[in-house]
Amino acid sequence: MTDVMAGERTGTAPAVSKGRSWVPRLRELALVPAIIVLLIIGAVVSDGYLDPDNLISILGASAALALVVLGESLVLITGKFDLSLESTVGIAPAIGALLVLPSGFGTEWPTFVCILAIFVIGAAIGAFNGFLIVKLQLNAFIVTLAMLIILRGLLVGATDGKTLFDMPDAFFSIANTTFIGLPISVWLALVLFGVVGFVLRYHRLGRSLYAIGGNREAARAAGINVDRISWLVFVVAGVLAATGGLALTGYVGAINSSQGDGMIFQVFAAAVIGGISLDGGRGTMFGALTGVLLLSVVDNLLTRAQVPSFWTQAVYGAIILASLILARFAGGKPQT
Repeated sequence: MTDVMAGERTGTAPAVSKGRSWVPRLRELALVPAIIVLLIIGAVVSDGYLDPDNLISILGASAALALVVLGESLVLITGKFDLSLESTVGIAPAIGALLVLPSGFGTEWPTFVCILAIFVIGAAIGAFNGFLIVKLQLNAFIVTLAMLIILRGLLVGATDGKTLFDMPDAFFSIANTTFIGLPISVWLALVLFGVVGFVLRYHRLGRSLYAIGGNREAARAAGINVDRISWLVFVVAGVLAATGGLALTGYVGAINSSQGDGMIFQVFAAAVIGGISLDGGRGTMFGALTGVLLLSVVDNLLTRAQVPSFWTQAVYGAIILASLILARFAGGKPQT
């Protein structure tokens, strides 16, 4: 009886599911040997696959995705969605570039102000999403889908469908500057995953996020400020997506009108295979990070094997379906 009451208070499954509690953890840890196996396969398929330069390239390419996955994972843990993050990846750095470039808006603001504007734009998009979803109680899926489309259109319109070049070096330094052989973007992603993972595991705010995702009404009854925290999560996710956009800009060396297009599929794939529940209230940052690494290794392996890009999307879709099926049996309840 006590276990059932505890489950009602926290929004987690009661004692009947404890026997399966090791299954999600096993799925999370299983990605580590899966990544190792894929690296071995890559070494067999392609000469030089395990060379340090290629491994660093995999990490560098995955940094932007990791930052966006981190933001999406936080939103998912609270039981919501944010599809617009992929468009934030494009629009935030593009507006920053147009503010500094002579050929942009004609403002030619100082570089540091334009870099700061990238993060402000990400936060503003997240705050607007949070207002519509938390305060007006609109459907998160529909709201963020609409925002994805709106922001994508704004990006194409603002850039006239062209690629932006010749930004100041600060736009590229996060991906081009290295520390102990790794790009700063990789270190940034690792640090942020570590900090967020620590907060989720040991801090009251982290426990609140899980409680909100597990059972919003129970969390509210327990004295948690559900609306404020949920709104804050959307803002943080927007800032992380904007940071991911800046990392992607540095990695590519330019900003085009389709930056981030289709990225949300990779984001959800990484989160789901990493054990982040689409029902909310479950998942860890370690799992999400291993999900990112797995997808990055798969993508690099398929690219070096000269597999057509459309097969990559098919692989992502298959990975998501397999993960959902596994999560269904691991969670012990239907997914809605």
